[in-house]
Amino acid sequence: MIPNQWYVVLDSKQVGAKPIGVTRMDEKLVFWRDAAGKVSCLRDLCAHRGVALSKGKVIEGALQCPFHGFAYDTSGAAVVIPANGKKAAIPARFKVHAYPTYEAHGFIWIWWGQTPPPDLQPPSFFEDITPDFSYGSARDPWEAHYSRVIENQLDVVHLPFVHHNTIGRGNRALVNGPVVEWQEANRFRVYVFNEADRGQSPRKPEEIAPPYPEFHLEFQFPNLWQNHISQDVRVVAAFVPVDGEHTLLYLRFYQRFMRLPVLRNLINALSMPFNVLVAHQDRRVVITQQPKPSALRSAENLIQGDRPIVEYRRRREALRQAAVAIDHPVA
Repeated sequence: MIPNQWYVVLDSKQVGAKPIGVTRMDEKLVFWRDAAGKVSCLRDLCAHRGVALSKGKVIEGALQCPFHGFAYDTSGAAVVIPANGKKAAIPARFKVHAYPTYEAHGFIWIWWGQTPPPDLQPPSFFEDITPDFSYGSARDPWEAHYSRVIENQLDVVHLPFVHHNTIGRGNRALVNGPVVEWQEANRFRVYVFNEADRGQSPRKPEEIAPPYPEFHLEFQFPNLWQNHISQDVRVVAAFVPVDGEHTLLYLRFYQRFMRLPVLRNLINALSMPFNVLVAHQDRRVVITQQPKPSALRSAENLIQGDRPIVEYRRRREALRQAAVAIDHPVA
């Protein structure tokens, strides 16, 4: 994983009045809401005797350990040690690592790093998904590293083979381009120009001039993606790292062509089985990839059609190196 980044880790609906323990980023974490509904996140490990704080409860906005009643505020600092009395000073060592959180668009992010910068900015979402969209959603577990699941959604070469009877119909196996267009430092679009092979040579990306079609893929580092199908229809995925070999795919179908509440909700619900089916066509293949994580430098032999994957790997590696430089500066 890339340190010092905002990661989508949960759907907002997953965190209610009680603490919830989950594994994310290869760590056990606990999430809870205070009286105002704000989400907080700590490592799920009491600083006293190593008990899971997620088994405790929320008291006056603090998270109470179920073992000896130690309570922690949203910064991870212990605020109550019952055995020492209410007026006793609390040593600084009684502290659990806290992660900054952000909640918007029905997602919960954490800033995964050691020391947040003083000017930490909130994460980005897709600006063109406006409040008039509604969505259906599903969560799907994959036995794969999150980087492989991301690359699968950037892979335009696999469509007629993995999805021959769904979104890849038409045997458009010849890959022109694809064109990768960077929108900003951590966000890029992929324009797809696949067609049937009639004996022609595929066009290089620089041979494809704008304007490009409305349909495109868009990736936002470190773990958000959308399939921009039309002005009124999108598919969004958050690739949530569980550990080095497991990912949760948070999948959403967004639409705004139907706004009548009953029909809107029905369409959103009925859209998800097909989207999950398509994801499962991918999953059966991706879980077999070796090695589990992808890398910029590997034994794979890439082709022109893999350009989005190469762009992703280059930026991912640059972000990883930048994080190392911040956390371990060279004197």
